[in-house]
Amino acid sequence: MVFPERFSDLPAATWPRLRALLDVPTQASETINMTIGEPRHAFPAFVGDIIADNLAGFGKYPDNYGTPALLDSISGFLKRRYDLDIPHQQILTLNGTREGLYNAAMALCREEKNGKPVILTPNPFYQVYAVAALSVGAEAVYVPAVKETGHLPDFHALPTDILDRTAIAYICSPANPQGAVADEAYWRNLITLAEKHDFIIFADECYSEIYRDTPPPGALQIATQMGADPERVVIFHSLSKRSNLPGLRSGFCAGGPKSMERIRLLRAFAGAPLPEPLQAVAAAAWNDEAHVIENRALYHRKYEIADDILSHVDGYQSPQAGFFLWLPTDDGETSAVKLWQETGVRVLPGAYLSRDTNGENPGKKYIRVAMVAPTQEMQRGLTLIRDCLYR
Repeated sequence: MVFPERFSDLPAATWPRLRALLDVPTQASETINMTIGEPRHAFPAFVGDIIADNLAGFGKYPDNYGTPALLDSISGFLKRRYDLDIPHQQILTLNGTREGLYNAAMALCREEKNGKPVILTPNPFYQVYAVAALSVGAEAVYVPAVKETGHLPDFHALPTDILDRTAIAYICSPANPQGAVADEAYWRNLITLAEKHDFIIFADECYSEIYRDTPPPGALQIATQMGADPERVVIFHSLSKRSNLPGLRSGFCAGGPKSMERIRLLRAFAGAPLPEPLQAVAAAAWNDEAHVIENRALYHRKYEIADDILSHVDGYQSPQAGFFLWLPTDDGETSAVKLWQETGVRVLPGAYLSRDTNGENPGKKYIRVAMVAPTQEMQRGLTLIRDCLYR
């Protein structure tokens, strides 16, 4: 049997790699898991009733592109949040945004662009970006998102020949794992660069509703204000973080009419639509802001607790948004093992979210800490981290 080689250089997946690293005893009597970004705040109270009221929907095939009610609610969210008027045909509901981030590349990446096409990805990055590049036969170029660049990728620093070959640039704002936010000036500069070199921006905005005080601007919002090519940006959003519904697997993407026509066409052949009872829940969630405000207030308090505990740590940067801490250490793997063995706290080495480039890994000297646990548990975990690693 001969197998394809296209995925042969993928590193071990993040979570099996972490389990192997921490497969050692701990002396702690209680453990705290601060690795995965799985929201643990309460999801909206209406979820169960809506599923019960729509049980019959499990008995039929769901709408492949999204029910009219769900598309209406997403369109309403985009209008309230970004003052965007997006018709149904330019929105596609997703079975989780990972599906969309992958399939959008399948639908929109060119087969050739001044040679082999390039897909740009921040480094550290969400792993699906790299797999999408491999799947379409593109060259993945990892752009450091480090302290010196404000923890956002500096695409302008890339050589012209790379930019001229670029078909797609992925960017996550607010950033996972660093919590950095692309401001209006950043978006304007990136969109101008994309116009100059004719590539598409895939804006992963899944953390957009978890922020301190000022709502992060959106890529499509800024592109529309600039009068950019409407095909220049595709945005991706999710209910996982916004509404504490990671198990619902509901998100959406939106963009220009030609781009969305191609993504929707691929979905018709290869997509996995969300069951209609779950689409009914998603419609209610996108329509409701009260639970989002409450959720954001809980995270705001967690930011304050983190700042209080860690503000004296050398190199600590309080996140602007999202629910991760990106904490500097001498070595992320060594620190993760030490924490687990001595305190029972599990964290993720930053190198597991990054790739080596030019002999360096921008995540090697960091750990990622998820602030998703109940407040008191999170506070205890951060205190143990501080006392174990920084004293």
